Amino acid sequence: MTKYRTRLLIAMVLLTVAVLLALGILLGQLLKNYYLDSYYERLENESSLLRMYIEDYGGMLGVDRNELGKFGDKLGAGILLVDVDGAILYNSKNNISTPEDLITDIVSGGNKKKRFFKLKDRQEVHYYWTELKVGNDTEGYLLLSLASSQLKDAYKNIWWFISLTLGLALAIIVLLGMRITRKYAKPIESAANVAMELAKGNYRARTYVEENIDETGLLSTSINVLARNLEDMAKTRDMQQERLMALIENIGSALVLIDSRGNISLINRGYRDLVEVEPADLLYRPYFEVIPFREIREMIEEIFMTEQEQRRQFILPVSIERKYFDVSALPIIGTNNVWKGVLLVFHDITELKKLEQMRKDFVANVSHELKTPVTSIKGFAETLIDGAMRDEKALQEFLSIILKESDRLQRLIQDLLELSKLEQHNFVLDISPFSLDPIVKEILAILEGRAFQKNISLVVHPFPVKTEMEGDPFRIRQVLINLLSNAINYTPSGGKVELSVQEAGSDIVISVKDTGIGIEEDEVPRIFERFYRVDRARSRNSGGTGLGLAIVKHIVEAHRGKITVKSRPGKGSEFILEFPKRARKV
Repeated sequence: MTKYRTRLLIAMVLLTVAVLLALGILLGQLLKNYYLDSYYERLENESSLLRMYIEDYGGMLGVDRNELGKFGDKLGAGILLVDVDGAILYNSKNNISTPEDLITDIVSGGNKKKRFFKLKDRQEVHYYWTELKVGNDTEGYLLLSLASSQLKDAYKNIWWFISLTLGLALAIIVLLGMRITRKYAKPIESAANVAMELAKGNYRARTYVEENIDETGLLSTSINVLARNLEDMAKTRDMQQERLMALIENIGSALVLIDSRGNISLINRGYRDLVEVEPADLLYRPYFEVIPFREIREMIEEIFMTEQEQRRQFILPVSIERKYFDVSALPIIGTNNVWKGVLLVFHDITELKKLEQMRKDFVANVSHELKTPVTSIKGFAETLIDGAMRDEKALQEFLSIILKESDRLQRLIQDLLELSKLEQHNFVLDISPFSLDPIVKEILAILEGRAFQKNISLVVHPFPVKTEMEGDPFRIRQVLINLLSNAINYTPSGGKVELSVQEAGSDIVISVKDTGIGIEEDEVPRIFERFYRVDRARSRNSGGTGLGLAIVKHIVEAHRGKITVKSRPGKGSEFILEFPKRARKV
């Protein structure tokens, strides 16, 4: 594309050339006419001198022809003497043919002009004539002739002078024009280039601002102000867009935006993870082709027909699971009540449903666990009131049962209170450095009797006496008692329970292993749930509350530790605890 500066310069040059050509032609014609007039005036003066000479020296017949020839040579002109009858008496230029037709016109009186020219042999010859008189009578005519070569040379010089002058003027005007156009067109070109860059979206483009504040300077300044404003607006828009996209992508719920024609125009990461497809497979396609859930498609169809907000809960298949979702479908209404589309929001409430179910199970389990000892105590109390108190043996037996059930009820309540305390946010461990050796010996002394009664071998593998860690010694003791008690309870007579303590770098690893009934693989993830029992009859008969492993898990996690389980049904189980030696206070 031709630059504005070039176009302006070309226009100025063309205009200048046209003006100079017209001026040159006008000056040429004026100078030509001026020179021609001067030329004929010269012929007229020379003719007057010759006429006076001829008249003074004997007229046409008496004048000396040699002198006339000399005059002609000096004047560079031809001399013709013609009598009144048109006869040529003298011709100083014999090589130039005589203009007989002009002589005839002069003699006959038909040509009143004193000067004229004729084209002879492709050569212009200019003539000037005058009358020769003797007294008052016309004796003849004197004609002076001059070939046009002199005029042509003069004209050529005139045109060369005009051309050179006008060419020099053109060169000066072009140079000045280039400088002027560069000065005034450069800011305009720069502003145009910046405007084009702004149109392309490059808001960092700037134009050169001259020190002299004129119209072009104001234009450049205005363009720069516009560019800065656009750049600020673009930055603000991009920042808002980034924030909006970050919010949409990380909102935690699945979002789907459907336009007024039913095509999906936006999805976020939550929905991509939900349906496990690429955005290219969903975007700008009709919702009824790409949304895999029939219930959701029907919900969208209903909102398109009613334009009313919808909210429902669905169980949707996600990968190999079935999850609960609270789905909200919101109509998008623009200004002037223009229908824009539908926004779908999927809230995953699976965990809430699980917590709700756990709460229900907890209430049911607590009610059941409390009901059993209370019913037993009530039944034996009523039996005693009805007369069994008189039987000393029955009285002692019933009171023992009531005491046993009361102890069980007390343990259940204590475990519930302990579990509630561990789950509180303000629960704090009493952390201090301690040695594991005295704790293990104390626990061994407490449980040896129970193990001996069941004919179970309770083995503690040797470990360094100075094995120390940071933590809550009371809670660590509670964990080990619960695990070892469970191992003894679920190990048949003649079995073995092992306790080992090892140091592994910055961790302490404690293992409780038994040869008991074991745990089925599908039950392992649930054994830390409250009131969950692998063998309910055995657990209840042993006096367990079903809360021991839940308490163990909370204490281990409070110490920033980890608990894993290895078990084979009929072969036994192993609980492995990993505690950091240096614990943070919680």
